[in-house]
Amino acid sequence: MAKCAICGKGVTFGHNVSHSNRKTNRTWKPNIRRVKAVVNGSSKTVNVCSRCLRSGKVARA
Repeated sequence: MAKCAICGKGVTFGHNVSHSNRKTNRTWKPNIRRVKAVVNGSSKTVNVCSRCLRSGKVARA
């Protein structure tokens, strides 16, 4: 599942728009990484987006 365990960022939906203005469905997926992090004092593997990793919201194990 493409969802961040910290901030809850997930898939967003929209349209591809061609030059002739035809619209087809598309998705934007967040940049999710599987990371070993300290959660409640123990090391655990969690799915975290790169924004949360960069901003220091996750304590890596």
